[in-house]
Amino acid sequence: MNFLAPPASRRGLRDWMELIFRDHGFLRIWWHNYHEVAPGMYRSNQPGPRRVRAAAAMGIRTIINLRGPRGDGGWQLEAEACAGAGITLLDFTARSRAAPDKAMLHAARVLFTEMRTPALMHCKSGADRAGLMSALYLLIVEQRPAREAAAQLAWKYGHVRQAKTGLLDAFFAAYFPYEDQGMAFFDWVDTVYDPKQVTSDFQAKGWAVRLTDSILRRE
Repeated sequence: MNFLAPPASRRGLRDWMELIFRDHGFLRIWWHNYHEVAPGMYRSNQPGPRRVRAAAAMGIRTIINLRGPRGDGGWQLEAEACAGAGITLLDFTARSRAAPDKAMLHAARVLFTEMRTPALMHCKSGADRAGLMSALYLLIVEQRPAREAAAQLAWKYGHVRQAKTGLLDAFFAAYFPYEDQGMAFFDWVDTVYDPKQVTSDFQAKGWAVRLTDSILRRE
């Protein structure tokens, strides 16, 4: 699998306007949602060029963009800043409002195996996709218990489990009883896990959906 992001193709002032206004970058000037997940792994919201340079100064070798391949101004500026700072930028698509599919889970394992650390993972707000992948990192790489790993999906990071993003919590909760029985995570993924069943069993709360989708405008 190739996660390496292509080179930036800057479009001047347009990229900055898209980052600051269209992508709500002005909200992230002081709020970074930056946290250590484990030694050598960090999570945050979408970084701008200055934060990319700061990450390089801290020794970060890889930045993983969990928003998937994009061409908007925020991505262009990030790609340019990573190239200038000597950081490898990887594009990986994670979803915040769906039960993870099996292919994505296996791809995450490959990603964690191939990337260089120290590394920083980010989505837009650093709440849901960053939480999902941080939990998977703890579960797959650090071999932490699923209940401990799932704590990466929490209100303190901006995650709202009562909204559609709660499907991520439901995903981990579906594995808990099997882990208690001693079943390895990927054995469960390959032989038991049913994304459609997890989705059908989950019911989001209306107020929470309005909060995340209409007010916070989460991806």
